[in-house]
Amino acid sequence: MSPIRRFDHVGITVADLPAVTEFFVGLGLEVQGGPSFVEGEFLDTVIGIPDSRTEIVMLRPPDGGTCLELSSFLRPRHQPGLPAAMATELGLRNVAFEVDDLQGTVNRLAADGYGLVGGIGEYEQSWRMAYVRGPEGIIVSLAERIA
Repeated sequence: MSPIRRFDHVGITVADLPAVTEFFVGLGLEVQGGPSFVEGEFLDTVIGIPDSRTEIVMLRPPDGGTCLELSSFLRPRHQPGLPAAMATELGLRNVAFEVDDLQGTVNRLAADGYGLVGGIGEYEQSWRMAYVRGPEGIIVSLAERIA
């Protein structure tokens, strides 16, 4: 028997929590909880950083699936990442969502200043997919089923 019961959430540490939250809410995620502050023995123990404090927002897709946790540290201050990191760099590289209208979603995000990393590709006549670079360099993978 597997020790894993379900995929609960993916966490992303961000600098501007309101702006990143607004971006993902604009994509259709719903605020599930927060913003809320977490600090104290629990957080210090789990992340291994004494005297830490973070603000968290939990976002859930409309289907009720896996959540996205956005976290912004007040103590210690966040460490800068590489906002132009490419998909080949080690670590979490993208957050993926299935959409109904890929081109329309890409156009709307472009109007808000979020551009494609590459282009829109088609996989085996079944999926169209694109990477969009969102706030703080987060790569958002958008896929539309076409078959």
